[in-house]
Amino acid sequence: MARPTFWGYRRENGRVGIRNHVVILPLDDLSNAACEAVANNIKGCLALPHAYGRLQFGADLELTFRTLIGTGSNPNVAAVVVIGIEPGWTGRVVEGIAKTGKPVAGFAIERNGDINTIAAASRQAKDFLQWASEKRREECGIEELFISTKCGESDTTSGLASNPTVGNLIDKMDALGATTCFGETSELTGAEQECAARAATPEAARKFMRAFAAYQEVIERNKTDDLSESQPTKGNIEGGLTTIEEKAFGNLQKIGKRAKFIDVLAPAEEPAKGPGLYFMDTSSAAAECVTLQAAAGFVVHLFPTGQGNVIGNPIEPVIKLTANPRTARTMSEHIDLDVSGILRREMNLDEAGDRLIDIMLRTCNGRLTSAEALGHREFVLTKLYQSA
Repeated sequence: MARPTFWGYRRENGRVGIRNHVVILPLDDLSNAACEAVANNIKGCLALPHAYGRLQFGADLELTFRTLIGTGSNPNVAAVVVIGIEPGWTGRVVEGIAKTGKPVAGFAIERNGDINTIAAASRQAKDFLQWASEKRREECGIEELFISTKCGESDTTSGLASNPTVGNLIDKMDALGATTCFGETSELTGAEQECAARAATPEAARKFMRAFAAYQEVIERNKTDDLSESQPTKGNIEGGLTTIEEKAFGNLQKIGKRAKFIDVLAPAEEPAKGPGLYFMDTSSAAAECVTLQAAAGFVVHLFPTGQGNVIGNPIEPVIKLTANPRTARTMSEHIDLDVSGILRREMNLDEAGDRLIDIMLRTCNGRLTSAEALGHREFVLTKLYQSA
């Protein structure tokens, strides 16, 4: 295929985004109301309320910081206003985002109160928004694109057609030098050895198996009986998937036939080994996984679904595709690409992959996804354990 290009926003650190958000980012749950008030005052800004950020510690706190800093650092974000209840941790997030070179400012509610904080943050947000509005897209090579993927509400059509369509795209993008990412540690149960065999190096394979074993340890420590209706979910079972092993081998189709993953990332960890396919150790919950991948710097997301999933993300556009003709008919407003023609033998996998590349590039160039048009902005932090 001809080497594709797309039109993106080049950021101060050289990375390229496909959206131009000004984000109002709460450090903690206590700051959500102030952030939403600022976004209400300054139209066009994007508040990201969430449930955590207080009395966390250790690895759980580090993951929250990494996710918040990574969210603000994502190339789809032009500028950030951070609001927190106190100045210390607020400043830590501001400093992390500032390393990208993009405009960022922080405001603390303690000793100021909501009204003064909202007023000051609103003035700053207005300046950032007007500054960002003059940013212009430029033509960029496909090697500058960061693509993530996960699947949701999978069924028999997922492993047969929609997941392999993503895999076809991944193989093609990998050969062109793009950076791609898959995850969902729990959903690889039963196919973990096959996944490890797709590592580019023995070290990458070992890192994957360590992540998988750590997940298994958590399950064994906390389960009451088994994972029925969690893995596979009730929707998966209704869609014809009888075991987690069936689901896992269908899931693995998303990485294609030739691409090999070059490294294993911690949740929300930015890839550091150059272009190629990465595995990220993530939850299989849709909103958590996409939030973590966006925090790692991925700018466009591919989401195959069988029974139908409505997930979106405020930072990273989510492109949904399905091969289930019922889902394409009954949930058409959520579906960006219908590849059910594969199962009717009206198109082959290579043609479906090319259609997905086309809709992905159109999304990169500014086309809103169905989730964006419908206002789906699911932003969910991953929490590792209870707070102090």
